[in-house]
Amino acid sequence: MSFITIAIAILAPLAASLLILLVRRMPVLLALSGMALGLVASLALLLNVSSGGSSELLLPGLPHMPLRLITTPLTVLLSTLVAVIGSFVLVYAVGYMKSDTEKVRFFATMLLFIAAMQTLVLAGDWILLLSAWELIGLSSYLLIGFWYQKPGVKSAATRAFMVTRSADLGLYIAVFILIATTGSSEIAATLNTSGTPATAAGLLLLIAAMGKSAQTPLHDWLQRAMAGPTPVSALLHSATLVAAGAILLIRTAPMLTPETLLVIGIVGGVTTVVTGLIALGEADLKRMLAASTSSQYGLMLVAVGAGVPLAALLHLIAHAAIKSSLFLGAGVFQHSRETTMLEQLRGVGRERPKIFIGFALAALALAGIPPLSGFFSKDAIIAASLNSDSIWVLLPFALAGTLLTGSYMARALSILWHKNQGYKNQQQKSSQSKSVAGLVWMGAGLAGLVTLAVILAAAFPAMKTLLNTPLAENITTEFVPAILGLVAALSGLLLGWFVPVQRLLGPLLSWANNGFSVAGGFDNLMVRPALAMARGCEKLERIFYEGVLAIGRMGLKVGRIVRRTDDKGIDGFIFSFVDSTVNLAAKARTLQSGLIHKELAIGTVASAMILAISLVALMVY
Repeated sequence: MSFITIAIAILAPLAASLLILLVRRMPVLLALSGMALGLVASLALLLNVSSGGSSELLLPGLPHMPLRLITTPLTVLLSTLVAVIGSFVLVYAVGYMKSDTEKVRFFATMLLFIAAMQTLVLAGDWILLLSAWELIGLSSYLLIGFWYQKPGVKSAATRAFMVTRSADLGLYIAVFILIATTGSSEIAATLNTSGTPATAAGLLLLIAAMGKSAQTPLHDWLQRAMAGPTPVSALLHSATLVAAGAILLIRTAPMLTPETLLVIGIVGGVTTVVTGLIALGEADLKRMLAASTSSQYGLMLVAVGAGVPLAALLHLIAHAAIKSSLFLGAGVFQHSRETTMLEQLRGVGRERPKIFIGFALAALALAGIPPLSGFFSKDAIIAASLNSDSIWVLLPFALAGTLLTGSYMARALSILWHKNQGYKNQQQKSSQSKSVAGLVWMGAGLAGLVTLAVILAAAFPAMKTLLNTPLAENITTEFVPAILGLVAALSGLLLGWFVPVQRLLGPLLSWANNGFSVAGGFDNLMVRPALAMARGCEKLERIFYEGVLAIGRMGLKVGRIVRRTDDKGIDGFIFSFVDSTVNLAAKARTLQSGLIHKELAIGTVASAMILAISLVALMVY
């Protein structure tokens, strides 16, 4: 029965996606039905694993490398997370997309996205994981570029696809190393790799994770990806594409060497500070939340680098509920004012008090205020850093990330709540009167996710018990990290609420607004050199092409000369010799008259010739 349940968790949203494309009617009903069936299957798998059960579904694959779907505490917990977040986001999307004419394409692609992510988290072998990894990349490209008619959307989708696909090369090489070292494509078997292969594979996996989880310096694409619909942003940032990078490192944590862990921790720490500052100075609400996503995944990498992947997992789970809530609330505000610019959203919270309360609760949870879920997950990260061998490197990053989180969330709350007296013009009054279509569905989806963000911490002890594996080693709950985290969070909230961002960041504000780009940033340092190299390769290819073409033309000329020589020379001689032989034979045939006296005469002449030749030969020798 568990085999069927595994299949349903993936196939239910996938089948619903295909049905929507084929039938092209009732996309909402089919989407919610498929997602509900997938959610039930994931919850059934979680219940089965909680009772001590586990299963493995083998599918045909490469020779001696079957495809595997496995149910372990980690994979099933992630599957449930994807299903739960996906379900609430789809409920919200029913209202958000109410006036959109492309519901069929939207819901079909969203369900494909969810099915691909379910495959990725349940995959037990590298081949299947790579396939799912590719599919979530394709799905995200289609969803980010959903409104492709709008200016800048296609370029944003293309940038997201190209940056993540370039980083994916690290995953491919790492998988090649692991399979070549162990002789198996099973993920669990390759985690026993050690030494140099493990270090090389770990660093390559980090590159892939940096691309998907938008870690510095590959963070820019995520903010540009805000061109897609808000439900896409909510799903992409919480439980699917961006989560895939962190999930990859969490699943492979037992294999990571101390050197690799230190590099992972430093990359995460730099990202959480850099993108946290970007979020603090951001003028657009959705782009601020996007930069925040990079920063929070940076904190997860700090936990992995500290050797406590469970802390990263707990924050990933809490962040999924929190960040999806924030994006869904932002979507309502966007519909109210038809913009996501913070200054134009000033005071919108007073117009939508219920939505603002949900947004505020999620913001406080992300900041790390007890008893909300973010407090406990950040407490685990700070404790992991405090107990790490690299404490002096990782702990400052963890505390700085917590401080910045409180600052940018408090700034956003302050702007959304406080009205600017000087901004009360006719334009603002008219914008305040706009109604939001589908608000009931949007509110329902948001309410479910905010509830999770508030109460999810109550399930953390059960999760730790369920994950009674090496993943849960070194996780501690101490008084000092809790106090440090709370002080950092409250300090950030006070700074963000009371201190204007111009004073808070000072000269760093212009850098933050420019994405901390150096020498032109990622475009100048990576994109333009890569394009220049591509153009150079294209010119070189053209030179080779022209050279090969010239050699080909010369070969054809030589061939034509040889052919003429053959036709008029060798063939002419052979045909002439044949013709002469045939003519000689014809003439010789005329000698055969059948008359006896002629035959005797020919015989006599021939005999005389033979005798003469013989005598000459005897005389010579």
